[in-house]
Amino acid sequence: MEASLRQLAAYAAVARAASFTAAAAELHVSQSSLSRAVADLERLLGAQLLERDTRNVQLTAAGAEALRVADQIVNAHRAGMKELERFLLGESGTVAVATLPSVAAVLLPQVISAFRKQRPQVTVRIMDGMERSVLGRVLSGDADFAITTVGEPSDQLEHRPLVRDRFVAVLPEGHPLADREEVPWEHLARHPFLAVGRDSSVRRLTDAAFAQVDAHAAPAAEAGSVATVGGLVAAGLGVSAMPALVLPLMGTGPVVCRPLVEPVVDRRLDIALRARRPLPLAARRFLETLEESREQGRDLPPGISWA
Repeated sequence: MEASLRQLAAYAAVARAASFTAAAAELHVSQSSLSRAVADLERLLGAQLLERDTRNVQLTAAGAEALRVADQIVNAHRAGMKELERFLLGESGTVAVATLPSVAAVLLPQVISAFRKQRPQVTVRIMDGMERSVLGRVLSGDADFAITTVGEPSDQLEHRPLVRDRFVAVLPEGHPLADREEVPWEHLARHPFLAVGRDSSVRRLTDAAFAQVDAHAAPAAEAGSVATVGGLVAAGLGVSAMPALVLPLMGTGPVVCRPLVEPVVDRRLDIALRARRPLPLAARRFLETLEESREQGRDLPPGISWA
């Protein structure tokens, strides 16, 4: 049999107050129930913890050690319950967000900053990756939700539109198309095209846009990183097409961006959640902060708009 938390708390109160009467008043219990709790603890431990007379209560050597241990246990329990309360109120814990690198680097920093000011004890964990892996993290439960492109329809996911970003032509300085205010997709396809890898949502959407205008744009080169593609464009090796949110990731090389038309192509980014699954409260609070940004019409970079 182990000592109960009630017994330890009762004993600690008596030991600190050096009085059953004062401890009973502090705990709002009867003196008789307090005496029973301490007596039960002494029987359980097989040691006398208190020396009692009509006026005073004094600790024995065993009692002093028991008070030290009781305080540790009671304080740990109290701290644990407060931590649980904060978690249940959405004021502690971890929010796990799976998202595309462009969203993580451009869209989320201000949202995370505003959220952390309100809830500094909540950790925000960003898991960035390609479209398929991002959605997989939500389905597996590793992430609370995702911010990503729509992808293939799934009855396991619920989607909430968040933002749209328009595709633009990315051109080397001095390129003939850079003189135009807008660039048709068909014209872009006539130049060496630099593409991102096939596991990227950007590649899926650019291939679909070229197919829509019956244009053949076999990549002159492919790269897994948007920054690498930006470097290749800046070096004059070809042209590319990127959604506006991706542009800050393309590096600092000299490139020119022009809106793509015929057709205008937008990439829609959604909040994706597991269907019919409640979110942890901290994650709900994060989404509320994100929604506040939308409602307040927070400024977005050029080419990006709230959906």
